Amino acid sequence: MSYREESYYKSNYSQIQTIGIDMSQYSLADLKSLWRKTIEDGMHGICFSMYEDGQEPGDDISFEQVERRVKILKPYTSAIRSFSCIEGNEHVPVAAKKHGLKTLVGAWLSDDKDDNEKEIEGLIALAKAGHVDVAAVGNEVLYRNDLSLEELIGYIKRVKDALSGLDIPVGYVDAYYEFSRHPELVENTDVILANLYPYWEGCPIEYALGHMQAMYGQVVDAAQGKPIIITETGWPSEGGGLRGAQAGPEAAMKYFIDAMRWTKENDIPIFYFSSFDESWKTGDEGDVGAYWGLWDKHENLKF
Repeated sequence: MSYREESYYKSNYSQIQTIGIDMSQYSLADLKSLWRKTIEDGMHGICFSMYEDGQEPGDDISFEQVERRVKILKPYTSAIRSFSCIEGNEHVPVAAKKHGLKTLVGAWLSDDKDDNEKEIEGLIALAKAGHVDVAAVGNEVLYRNDLSLEELIGYIKRVKDALSGLDIPVGYVDAYYEFSRHPELVENTDVILANLYPYWEGCPIEYALGHMQAMYGQVVDAAQGKPIIITETGWPSEGGGLRGAQAGPEAAMKYFIDAMRWTKENDIPIFYFSSFDESWKTGDEGDVGAYWGLWDKHENLKF
C-alpha cells in the first residue's frame, strides 16, 4: 500500500488502549535492546519477502532460497503470509508448513486475467494439498482499481466453492476503509483481512499507535462480527517521509514495539510488514519502499 490523498480516518470506536513507549525516556542503545527483546519474544505472523538484490517480481525463485529465508524467520513467528501462488511464491507455504508454521496464502489478482487464472488455480491446489490455513483472494485490488467489485467477488466465490468442506477461511486483503465502503466484501468472506498504515496517511510517529487503533476500530465496525486479521502494518527505517510521518530507525523501532504490545494485549492476530528489505520495492513508494524489513537485505536483523 502506498500514499493516497484521501484519509478515511474515524475515531468513533473505543477499545482497550495500549500506550506507546515514550522515546524521550530511552537512549538509542536502550531502544535497540527493547526492540530486540520484542522481536525475540515472537510475533503472530510476518509478511514474507521473496526477493534478493537483483531479483524482482516476474523472476522465478527457487525453493532453496525460500526455505533459507523461512528458516531465518521461524524462531520469531508462528505464521507466514505469502502474496502470490506463481513464480516461486508457491514454495512459501510449502516451506512454511515443512517447518511447522501456519500460513496465510494469497492469490495475487490484477487486470491480467490469464495470470489471475494461474493464481486462483494455484491457491486452490495449495489449499487442497494442505498448505493453506487462511486463503486470501486478492491484495489491494480495489485500492489499485485493477478489477471491479463484481469481478473480485466472483473470484472469491470461486475459491470458496472450491474449498468447501476443507475448513479453510477465505478472505480478501485491502486497506482498512474498503470494508466500510464495500459491505459486500464482508458478506462474501469468512475473515476480514485489513492493512493498516499510519505512515501512508502522514501520521507522526508520536500518534501512530492511536491512529492504527482507530483504523482497526473502523474495521471492527464494518466486520459484522466476523474475525479480523491485520495483514499488514509497519514503518520504514530509511528513505524520507510523508507529511508528518518520517522514516527512520528510531521511529521504525518504536512502531514495531508499540504494534506488538497492542496486538498482544488485545489478542489481535497480525502479520507485520515486512520480513526482509527488498531493493526492488521503490517505484510508486519512492525510496522508503526498500526499507520496510525487520531484517536488512543481507538477511541480518536491523537493530
